[in-house]
Amino acid sequence: MEQYRIKVINAIADEGLNQFTDRYRVDEHEDNPHGIVVRSSPVDLKAYPELLAIARAGAGVNNIPVDEASEKGICVFNTPGANANAVVELVFTMLGIWLRNVHRSIHFCEGLTGLADDAAINEKVEAEKKKFKGIEMAGKTMAVIGLGKIGVRIANAGVEHNMRVVGFDPFPVLDNIHDLSPRVKLVRSRKEALANADFVSVHVPLNKKTTGLVSTEFLDAMADGALLFNYARGPVVDEDAVLAAIASGRLQGHITDFPSKKMIGHDKILITPHLGASTSESEDNCACMAVKELMAYLEYGNITHSVNFPNVESIPTVWVHSRLIMINHDKPGMIGLVTNILGKHDINIMSYTNESNGVVGYNIIDCEGPISREVQQEIEENEGVVRTRVITFK
Repeated sequence: MEQYRIKVINAIADEGLNQFTDRYRVDEHEDNPHGIVVRSSPVDLKAYPELLAIARAGAGVNNIPVDEASEKGICVFNTPGANANAVVELVFTMLGIWLRNVHRSIHFCEGLTGLADDAAINEKVEAEKKKFKGIEMAGKTMAVIGLGKIGVRIANAGVEHNMRVVGFDPFPVLDNIHDLSPRVKLVRSRKEALANADFVSVHVPLNKKTTGLVSTEFLDAMADGALLFNYARGPVVDEDAVLAAIASGRLQGHITDFPSKKMIGHDKILITPHLGASTSESEDNCACMAVKELMAYLEYGNITHSVNFPNVESIPTVWVHSRLIMINHDKPGMIGLVTNILGKHDINIMSYTNESNGVVGYNIIDCEGPISREVQQEIEENEGVVRTRVITFK
């Protein structure tokens, strides 16, 4: 059986990497991989001529040129939900810190070291503690923009903290919505979600449509004195618009996971250093999911959680000799094309699975006998075919 070469970029948790079997050669210095496991470093596709798939151990894929990968027939995976618990816990930790002035009160306590004794400390504490009086989460309204794996859990956690929660997603995924608490109110527009919210938490992927999503228009739709969270991606927020809204008093403050020159040091902006997924459990979960996705693709051509290819899974029977994978532009006639070529070469098709995401067509064709490289080339020469590969089971 073929041995697959895997390149590891960044520190990937051993719990995930240990899942690779002896069919895999795993090396951070591999210069011609079949698969890549990566966290946040940019990936240059031109450097890897035989690359078949990239597994991002995390949700965002802005470090991967996804459109270029699609044109080259490279499948890109992410790990939605694997880091969700870590992000949710941090968001509510930061909300609690802000509402109860924990960060300021800690700084105050650190300044008590110069006092003479406990009596002096207690006197100072009792005199000054009123400065740090806060408010509770319960009874407030939270708007969650983006109801993916993380957004749904944020919304549900808001309910558990006895808040009124409204959620909006322009393209909701049914599987995610099934996990949403029935006490979360789904609304039809972003404007409706923002109108009466005390807290607004944004959880959208970063792409061309969401870059700068939190704009002046977005902020103007929010209630006066609301608190904004960004634990999605930095460029989702227009920093100048946020600073202007804080200066005018329209925005109470901003809590973000993405430090920047403009944001650092502002007394109404609380920043963490990209800690959203930085827990041991989250890193383990992401690594395990990424490696499983990559192995399933390389060994069987199966796809789950791809950001550029349709999801499709098919288990070969014991009688299957070869599995032909054809990746093509989604256009009419592609199924007929490949079946005619296989028939011409007396290759018996035992099963055929086809899925499309409207852009990419993905075909798993199980055959009774071998498929030569010449047959692959004959298929690949046709317009619309992006790539083929053959997986041999016998």
